[in-house]
Amino acid sequence: MRDEKIIVTGDIISHHARTKLQERGVEIDAIAEIVYALQHPYAPNLTMAECVESVDAVLIKREIQHAILVGIELDVLAEEGRLSEPLLSLITGDEGLFGVDETIALGSVFGFGSIAVTSFGYLDKEKTGIIRELDRSTDQVNTFLDDLVCSIAANASARLAHRLRDRDEATTVVIRKPEDEELIG
Repeated sequence: MRDEKIIVTGDIISHHARTKLQERGVEIDAIAEIVYALQHPYAPNLTMAECVESVDAVLIKREIQHAILVGIELDVLAEEGRLSEPLLSLITGDEGLFGVDETIALGSVFGFGSIAVTSFGYLDKEKTGIIRELDRSTDQVNTFLDDLVCSIAANASARLAHRLRDRDEATTVVIRKPEDEELIG
């Protein structure tokens, strides 16, 4: 154990979470495509740029970043065989009754409301786009990552749905820049 506490700043955590996603083959645009598919039926004028912006805004949330770092680390450790049994087999085999992967991902969905929760369940079941690729990959362990991508996409979709409704209702809403977003929930 360490004797002194090391303070890790938010910008370092954010950078590492995004880097880990990229290292594991997940691009922001791939997540934004899922968001677009979820929201376009309800917002025909939706642009991919709006979807990318929403994914970026979700990725600045600390809770999301922490979940990404923990989940990907567990996937990598399992891939390298550096976990003890039976945990190693549960993760490498993506055991259906394991549930911890969904629990971590679902925990970061609650801050975005019921739309995010139901979208998460839908995406976890349907496995569309990059989520399907991650789930079916035989090149790397993605037990946690596929669910984390479901969470990010569900959160970005819910965030966007609320903002689009506000815009359509012509209410006065200040759509914040990513750096102005709250860092939790």
